[in-house]
Amino acid sequence: MHTITIVGASVAGIRSAEALRSAGYDGRLVLVGDDPHRPYDRPPLSKAFLAGDLDAEAIGLLDAEEEAGLALEMRLGVAAARLDPAGGRVVLADGGDVATDGVVVATGGRARRLPGTEGVEGVHTLRTLDDALALGAALRAGSPRVAIVGGGFIGAEVASTCRSMGLEVTVLDGLPLPLAPVLGPRIARSCVDLHAGHGTDLRPGAAVAGLATVPAREARGRRVVGVELGDGTTVPADVVVVGIGIVPNTEWLEGSGLRIANGVRTDAGMVTDLPNVVAVGDVARYGDGDAGRRHEHWTSAGEQAAVAAANLLADAGRPGATFRPSGYVWSEQYGRMLQLAGHPSAADHVDVVDGEPADGRFVARYVDGEGVTTGVFGMGNPRVFGRVRRSELGRPARAA
Repeated sequence: MHTITIVGASVAGIRSAEALRSAGYDGRLVLVGDDPHRPYDRPPLSKAFLAGDLDAEAIGLLDAEEEAGLALEMRLGVAAARLDPAGGRVVLADGGDVATDGVVVATGGRARRLPGTEGVEGVHTLRTLDDALALGAALRAGSPRVAIVGGGFIGAEVASTCRSMGLEVTVLDGLPLPLAPVLGPRIARSCVDLHAGHGTDLRPGAAVAGLATVPAREARGRRVVGVELGDGTTVPADVVVVGIGIVPNTEWLEGSGLRIANGVRTDAGMVTDLPNVVAVGDVARYGDGDAGRRHEHWTSAGEQAAVAAANLLADAGRPGATFRPSGYVWSEQYGRMLQLAGHPSAADHVDVVDGEPADGRFVARYVDGEGVTTGVFGMGNPRVFGRVRRSELGRPARAA
């Protein structure tokens, strides 16, 4: 391959560039991204960057030396409009194109919005640096009341940041126990208690019916003054943050011959139906058969990139690499590091092996019906979490 084009300039795209160079690829490497900013890390957007403790330079994914070492040809601020496999090119939204031999699809996703909220003043999502700048400015304007729709990790991190700024925060989640489908009821309860212990008003089982709005003060349109719930009540709010997941960015791939179903379908090696096209990160739905899954986490993007790069460069007929996710996920909330590794089921038995959930600092393991440790969770204790993860994950559980 003489030219490889990576479409998407977030962590999955940058890790793919690094993996390709590490695997020995020395050809032309083009990075296309619709975001006008230099590649940056997303996790700080809901935490230190949103709080104003970091600037844009501090969250860059590459310093000058690293960027020079990758020899990237960057096309930033322009979206990919179409993939033309027959012509061997990526067509860009500005009318240009990139002739290419291989493609890495790393276009991620965009924040899902509540219906009818487009253009309403005071309603925010948090996915990009510009989103974080706009939300940060709103949070600093007169101590607003904040309502967050969605009690997952993004919603929880924004709630934590807002509380650190002294703001009144209400989190609305439709589940009876937020995070329970992922973490199981016992661990999910400890995450809920963390909110309560820091003054956040978390309301589980809250069905959002719409927004309460009034005419905007300085422009035509509406501004939000509250969130209307299904029970007829309204939660007053000057700022509403919507954190209800993402929509994979796949529209530009229509007509390309790739299978699109809640993401770009790939095999277990991150290779699409076109052998010279791989997909990584939030947009990739990997796995054989009809199941497949997307794993929307920072660590997973890097793990997938290494596998995808190896398979993109592999000689025909050589056994391909297989993506085996570690399942590692982390979040920072209220001064605590929350960490999860492995692939537990919500039905697995939970053993606390260090600390106490009531104290907000503990490590627990998930154990399946065969007595095997399927996952490890830690809150506020990274050192013990790491030790338990290394010694017990995937092995028969030892006596606590």
